[in-house]
Amino acid sequence: MTEPSRTVVSTQRRRLLGAAAATLFAGIGSTRASEEHALRIGFQKGGGLLGLLKAQGELERTLGKQGWSVSWFEFPAGPQLLEALNAGSIDFGYTGAPPPIFAQAAGKDLVYVGAEPGAPTGESIVVKAGSPLSKVTDLKGKRVAVQKGSSAHFLLLAALDHAGVGFAEIQPIYLPPADARAAFESDRVDAWSIWDPYLAAVQAALKARVLADYTDLPQTNSFYESSREFAARSPGVLNTLLSELAKTGVWASANPKEVSTLLAPQIGVPVEVVEIWQRRARYGVKPLDAGIVATQQQVADAFFAQKLIPNQVHVANAVWSWTPADPPRS
Repeated sequence: MTEPSRTVVSTQRRRLLGAAAATLFAGIGSTRASEEHALRIGFQKGGGLLGLLKAQGELERTLGKQGWSVSWFEFPAGPQLLEALNAGSIDFGYTGAPPPIFAQAAGKDLVYVGAEPGAPTGESIVVKAGSPLSKVTDLKGKRVAVQKGSSAHFLLLAALDHAGVGFAEIQPIYLPPADARAAFESDRVDAWSIWDPYLAAVQAALKARVLADYTDLPQTNSFYESSREFAARSPGVLNTLLSELAKTGVWASANPKEVSTLLAPQIGVPVEVVEIWQRRARYGVKPLDAGIVATQQQVADAFFAQKLIPNQVHVANAVWSWTPADPPRS
């Protein structure tokens, strides 16, 4: 048998290597395209509208038609969620007012993309039913559990200020919700500043008594946030996501019992506890306007005045403009 010439062998090798390289780069290109069309959403326990949207699966159906996949990641509170956003582990999330302020103060490059109205009784400073504490001024010198940089942190700050008590006059014990619940139950703290659904759960289980909520205090908003990079790269996806949230909010406001039934198994909380939360929840996602920005700036200024953040924060520098194409009707 005649051996193939070196020229033929060389040509065959080039063809084989070329085919292998084409397959490899096609795979890499496919992976990159997949990553570029993957929306990663961070949500907190309960999740509010995000939790409801996750349970319904409507977002996956809508974005799936555009070639996008959706994945969900749960966090114990807003500060941890925004750490993941800053690290590039997620693209979008939902928190109370303070977490993005702390993130901005730390130099993290996020943008506010939508706002939800606050619920005046959706978070509270609570004590046990038999506690001798009966008013906010009684917190002087006491140990108060709170997630640092959370919406409940600002509630504590605002309630103390309203009562004429300096933040330095209490002992803040910075704990995430699960650890704070354990400390509250075991009397290692005297009070707990916390939000729903943790609030509803501790009220149901321990008959926790409310010392203060946002009644008679400046009401803040909650926010949807994105990395600035994702907002610049995929504005259409953000518009779709926010529009779906707005539609879901209209439905949720009109159907609290159905919402409770959907969310209860997702968060492992009895339906009747979720119903307590839903009766006081408020939905209505909308773009940030001048009034919302001004209110958020007041929150930032309050934390800076107490030296709880290292730098002055300018909220307006981190606002992304969302213009709803078809505002939902109730």
